[in-house]
This record gives sequence, C-alpha cells and structure tokens, in this order.
Amino acid sequence: MSDPHPARLPEKEDKRSFLQRVAEFIHPAPESPAELIETLAEAEDNQVIGTESRVMLERVIRMADMSAGDVMVAAPRMDLVNIDAPFDEILHQVITTAHSRFPVYQGERENIIGILMAKDLLKLQRSPTLNIRALVRSAVFIPESKGLNDLLREFRANRNHLAIVIDEFGRVAGLVTIEDVLEEIVGEIEDEFDIPEDEGDIFALADGSFRVAGDATIEHVSEEFEVTLQPGNGDMHFDTHFNTVFNTIGGLIAHELGHVPKRGEQIHLGGLEFSVLHTKGGAVRWFKVVRDPSPDSLVRS
Repeated sequence: MSDPHPARLPEKEDKRSFLQRVAEFIHPAPESPAELIETLAEAEDNQVIGTESRVMLERVIRMADMSAGDVMVAAPRMDLVNIDAPFDEILHQVITTAHSRFPVYQGERENIIGILMAKDLLKLQRSPTLNIRALVRSAVFIPESKGLNDLLREFRANRNHLAIVIDEFGRVAGLVTIEDVLEEIVGEIEDEFDIPEDEGDIFALADGSFRVAGDATIEHVSEEFEVTLQPGNGDMHFDTHFNTVFNTIGGLIAHELGHVPKRGEQIHLGGLEFSVLHTKGGAVRWFKVVRDPSPDSLVRS
C-alpha cells in the first residue's frame, strides 16, 4: 500500500537535519569571523539557511566584538530622577518620559545612588507615607569596555535590565539596557509607536492635535499645515555652520534647538507647537503638533 502523504517525508527530514546540514556546509571550520560571515552568505545563496537566520547569526558573530560603550545611551541623553525633587515632579517626569526604569541621583548627576522602577511608584498610592528612598533599588555599574556577550549573560543571570556604564576615569558615561543588547541580535524591537512607513507619517488625533513622524520631510509638513518652516522654496536646508544638509522635520528642529531633542521638550516654529512625543536611538520618532495661536516665533521650553 502506498504512503498517503509521500510529500511530507522530505520536509520532516529537512527540519531534523538543519543543524547537521549547516555544520557540513561550513566544514572545515572558517579561521576568522569574517570568513564565517562569508560562509553564512554562501549558505544563504545555496538555500541551506534562510535570510533571517543568516542575518541573526551574522549579528551574533559581530556582537562578540562589541562592548557596552558601542550601544549605550550617552550620559547627556539619560533621563535621571533627582531623589530630592518633589514627588509630583518625579511623577510628571516618569509619565512624560514613559521609561520603566530610571537612574536616581542625589546632588550631582554623576552621583547615581540607585534605580527607580516606574511600577514601584504605585506603592505610594497605597502607602502615601512611604519614603520614596525606600523604593530605590541598587544600581549595577559596568565598565565601558564590557563585552556585550558577557553583559547579556549577566543580565539574564541577575535579572537586571539596566546597567550604568562607567568610563576609564570612573565617571558616568551612559546607560545600557537589555533591550539595547537584544536589538544587536534581532534588530530593532518595535513598540506601539512604530508604524510601517506605507501607513503615513502625519496622523490627526481626536483632540485636534496631530502626530508627526520625525522623519517626515519639511516640505510635506509645510504643505500639510500650510506653513513655512524654512526659508527658500527647496525641500532641503543647508546648515553652513555644521556643513550638513537635512530635509526632515526632526533634523530641522534638532538644528534649531542645537541638540538632540528630548522627550517632553517643546519648540514653537512656523506657527506650530512641536512636542517631542517619542525618541529612540538618539532621534525623534514622533512629535505631537498643534497650531500655535501665539505670534510666529521660536520659543523653547
């Protein structure tokens, strides 16, 4: 009697022998990471592995040469909580920045005394007399040269998701999270603010405001809101001081502010008020935009 499902046998065999086929393909073993990456590319060309598998394996290989300093959020861009600030101010900062963990400092920003988890603030709702210092957890400090492989292993073993990075002089250089490390393997981890490009970059909200992508072109934003956001008729702005060219609204606002915008920061430009809604990777992903009833001028807050 013939097999009723003869086509399924090769598929099952391929799944069982995947790792074996990869091992046979790369034999003899490459002598360097660069050769291994080339071999993986050949394996993809020969349909031994898929594109996503090749990309992830290549990222794992490259990560072996990376350190915490390569992926950290630099100290000037860190959102820190001042332990001596009023509770309402701390709560407002936690809400507007929307992080889950915050380094806590006392006195100077360099003096990190611990980590505050946003969810722990809920405990104050049940016990208003609780001292906020009791909510601060111990901080983990690592050198800037810490390898990402070792760091990921420690994150998993100690169940920490954030570490403070220290430079060779013992100063705070930045912070790194487990998400920063994992993104080096799997690529950027999307969240609720990540919307496919083909779905647009300007959205009207129910309260009459708009959500505008940081990489929306200046020309598009100007046309959509019928305003002039830069001199001239072109869609590119040339900055003679920094000798750079940009054509996005995020680039224009960063230029006007003179620094990378932070979450919650506002600027009034061209008759519009731009509020930084979401940042990631050192760039603004989304602005909240409302029409500014005040005179057409630049105001920072």
